[in-house]
Amino acid sequence: MNAEQQRAKDTAWKKWGPYVSNRQWGVVREDYSPEGDPWTYCSFDAARSKAYRWGEEGIAGICDDQQLLCFSVALWNKKDPFIKEIFFGLANGEGNHGEDVKEQYYYLDNTPSHAYMKLLYKYPQREFPYSLLKEENKKRTLQDPEFELMDTGIFDDNAYFDVFVEYAKASPEDILVRITVHNRGAADAALSLLPLCWFRNTWAWNKEEEKPRLFESGNGQITIKREGIKQEALYYEEATEALFCENETNSPRLYHARTGNNFYKDGINDYLVNGSASVNPDKSGARAAVHYDRIVKAGGAVTVRLRLCRTAAAPFSDFDDLFRQRIKEADEFYESLQGSLTSQEDKLIQRQAFAGLLWNKQFYYYNIREWLKGDPGMPAPPASRLSGRNFQWKHLNCKDIISMPDKWEYPWFAAWDLAFHCVVLARLDIGFAKEQLQLLTKEWYMHPDGCLPAYEWDFGDANPPLHAWAAWEVYRQEKEQNGAGDLSFLKAMFHKLLLCFTWWVNKKDLKGNNIFEGGFLGLDNIGVFDRDAVRAGGAYTEQADGTSWMAMFALNMLHIALELATYDKVYTDMANKFFEHFLYVAGAINSMGGNILGLWDEEDEFYYDQLLASDKSSRRLKVRSIVGLIPLFAVEVLDKETLQKNPAFAERMEWFLKNRPDLATQVSRWNEEGPDEKHLLSLLRGHRMKRLLSRMLDEEEFLSPYGVRALSRYYKAHPYHFTAAGKTLTVNYVPGDSDSRMFGGNSNWRGPVWMPVNFLIIQSLRRFHRYYSSDFKVEYPTHSNDYLSLNEIADRLADRLKNLFRKDESGRRVIFGNNDKLNNDPHFRDYVLFYEYFHGDDGHGLGASHQTGWTALITALL
Repeated sequence: MNAEQQRAKDTAWKKWGPYVSNRQWGVVREDYSPEGDPWTYCSFDAARSKAYRWGEEGIAGICDDQQLLCFSVALWNKKDPFIKEIFFGLANGEGNHGEDVKEQYYYLDNTPSHAYMKLLYKYPQREFPYSLLKEENKKRTLQDPEFELMDTGIFDDNAYFDVFVEYAKASPEDILVRITVHNRGAADAALSLLPLCWFRNTWAWNKEEEKPRLFESGNGQITIKREGIKQEALYYEEATEALFCENETNSPRLYHARTGNNFYKDGINDYLVNGSASVNPDKSGARAAVHYDRIVKAGGAVTVRLRLCRTAAAPFSDFDDLFRQRIKEADEFYESLQGSLTSQEDKLIQRQAFAGLLWNKQFYYYNIREWLKGDPGMPAPPASRLSGRNFQWKHLNCKDIISMPDKWEYPWFAAWDLAFHCVVLARLDIGFAKEQLQLLTKEWYMHPDGCLPAYEWDFGDANPPLHAWAAWEVYRQEKEQNGAGDLSFLKAMFHKLLLCFTWWVNKKDLKGNNIFEGGFLGLDNIGVFDRDAVRAGGAYTEQADGTSWMAMFALNMLHIALELATYDKVYTDMANKFFEHFLYVAGAINSMGGNILGLWDEEDEFYYDQLLASDKSSRRLKVRSIVGLIPLFAVEVLDKETLQKNPAFAERMEWFLKNRPDLATQVSRWNEEGPDEKHLLSLLRGHRMKRLLSRMLDEEEFLSPYGVRALSRYYKAHPYHFTAAGKTLTVNYVPGDSDSRMFGGNSNWRGPVWMPVNFLIIQSLRRFHRYYSSDFKVEYPTHSNDYLSLNEIADRLADRLKNLFRKDESGRRVIFGNNDKLNNDPHFRDYVLFYEYFHGDDGHGLGASHQTGWTALITALL
């Protein structure tokens, strides 16, 4: 193993990392409002003055794993109305497509142990256009694109700073900081560079806790005094001054309330910007900034060095050598990981995607019982809180490092996002990937009834049940890497996921007929209406995707049970159980008679949701969307070797199929062995699979130049109309940002390309190919008269997704659209952003711009 691989296995090296959120304002944890509106209770404007209860935020921030001590970078260009301490963005009600960060920053490098990290922030030299961004987005409608920072022209004349923030660890808790500021403009420019060090405020909520202190000790040293922190000093060189205040809320500014404190959280800001006497002249406090007041020459750069460590006689003597060593080791780590890649372009894309995934770790702290009853010394929450958001999750008590989708737009965990993260993390850090998957199954996360927490806006919501799939993928990767998988991990996941499976069966199968509702399922605007809403008169929706996810869940659990049964025959009965449950679901979704209608439509040859009314009448919601393609995901191949290792399972399987021929016929070609004596378990017979693929691979329907769309393009010219109770609802093909305010208006599954479902489509095609072999060919694209194997089609789809990020013949990246600066400027063009989703026709990036959570799946395709 190389040096970084060894460090990744040592948890001590992960004590410190990029665990500070990019946004703490506007989150549910910090919301104590009667209305339950986090965005207005704590706004961007209030953020610089408010001491948080549950976490901290900052630019390029790092902290320990309990977030007792934090470090980040702030800046002031001498023109802004306040210093830049946190990334700016619009609240949910301010953006024409929901919340959105309005900054330009890039995650450039990171390693699993965080022994080396690098981030770039682009800071304008002119006044930051806060008002323009708010006003212009307010004017725009749902039919207009978002107005971004790049659209303001603030970077057009290159009058900006490139601020590179790098961290290198000499040892687990000895951290070197190097900040290099380049002036890309044609004129000299003034800058206040402000590395920040502070304590998370825990003493306000625990009056018995001794308040920690930072104080200046002279000779470029800030002394650190806090229990639980091994660092004793922050060392710095040639600074203008050190500034100190408290990490306390500025109650006079926010609430017009007098307090006895004069050095509030925003004291450093007020001192620099307004000349206020708001910093402590005694040079002590809970929040400190090292102030470098510099003129950066045109085309030039300045570098500052700091070190966070125990007391050291010569803290900078080995500084540069250590940085060179850690960068060299990071290169060696990625060289070993990227050995199969020959393209430098692909290596750059993959490494930056890995960096984003690792930078998006966050300290996540949320105790529901404490949050519901309110905090000591604060006004009691409204009585409505006790029966409002998340009140049924009083057991939930989080205080962990968790992989987040995007630490600004989604600074909270999401259950199904996390499953995708872990599949990629397993390539970087198998231990962390396993730990993350197990985390949500712990008794202080998982609900006693077996529900996995979805996300803090509604922990009880249902995300697609992908944890069994992710657990198997992580186990498989470790087995391939090391020659043996972690059976203890697989057993632990299996037993907890049994509870989750039971929750789905009991809670999401209203009629007990193996057709599942699911509800919202994270597919925000995909339905004709909000699928979580209670329908009038007790009507409800039976969902093709909810049912297919459960069929996939059953097959994933079957696969795990068979693996475990190879070593312990007690799991054979569980394999039998999930085999039979899969067949029940397959029979229900495909049935065309009896008491169950099924969700396959013979006329259109597609899977649809159906609405069941209280009078037992039903209507198909005949929208060709990703919902109808998800049955492709429920596919498994059992080979002869697996059955020979589990003869009791094979015997029971044969008995069941002979005695339930009605179910046996529902499964694709069960009685026909494929090449090498393989058996196929799938929701789709050969004909139905071909018909789905015919739609999916049609460029006038699902097949985009850059992947598979979430909705058929057919609806661009032929919108779908649904009339009920005298009201007509319409679904249009919307390839870009959402045209609906449903779920906040910032997500759209009505046309764009989404990486996670595309990844599962590719993986499913490869599984089908394993059974059918290269002799089985399908027209690709539909109507082209060209026929390819399923494996070749999977390769072509992967190429379409990869081409979102790769430079084309003219040197442009599709994700950047027609933005010339992003595509051509040497200080922009090689910095890649990993968007939440992509325009269904032209492929440019949309939604959250740093979603190297599930969009990091591109690394597996590269």
